Amino acid sequence: MTTPKSSRTNARSRRTTDNAEQPPLDPQPGTVTAIQSQTHDPDRVNVFVDGEFSFGLARDVATDFGLDKDRILDEAALADVLAREQLHKATNAALHFLAHRPRSEGEIRQRLRKGGYPKATIEQTLDKLRDWHYVDDSDFARRWIENRGAHRPRGARLLAQELRAKGIDPEIMSVVLDESGIDELTDALTIARMRDRQLSGLEPAVRERRLSGFLARRGYDYDVIRQTLNTLREEAGLPE
Repeated sequence: MTTPKSSRTNARSRRTTDNAEQPPLDPQPGTVTAIQSQTHDPDRVNVFVDGEFSFGLARDVATDFGLDKDRILDEAALADVLAREQLHKATNAALHFLAHRPRSEGEIRQRLRKGGYPKATIEQTLDKLRDWHYVDDSDFARRWIENRGAHRPRGARLLAQELRAKGIDPEIMSVVLDESGIDELTDALTIARMRDRQLSGLEPAVRERRLSGFLARRGYDYDVIRQTLNTLREEAGLPE
């Protein structure tokens, strides 16, 4: 049985107006003729302009904007309300991203870029998150260093490399690393002792090469590695 064309058209129209995740339909200026709740998401509404569905909108955005039936949306007003909707979506996306663990500004910025949000919207979103104290790169860096120290100690060089990868500003990173009071020699010696026990069956020279490479990969510099190996030799009663 063939479905009449008008029925297929109506079905497509219902899917378009009921689904908040449909792509934008290139909204045009005009007069708001209806505002309807979306069937599958009561927190969103469908806005009809000049009798036709124009765009979906978060209910809060519509309320804050003062969007009502018979409101005339010229180009400026239309751009304004759509920008507010974009900011609303970007903020929700960022909050969802933050729900799993603390994030740096760089991580949030990268995530929103991948989501296709424009630069201005991303920066506005970050401004809001800073105001709400949901993002703080200094605090993020301190927590990162503390967590690494408690679970997987590493040298300042590798910590700095990790923080750079998270988009932490170099000045913030430098200050936090200075304030952290990391004792690289103590940390290096602790993990080197554990690693040394795993290498106990090897010749001393081979063990030292393995330990040296292990500590270098953990971000410790030559001087720290040298002092650590000297201490291990002393503890084992071996000549330097």
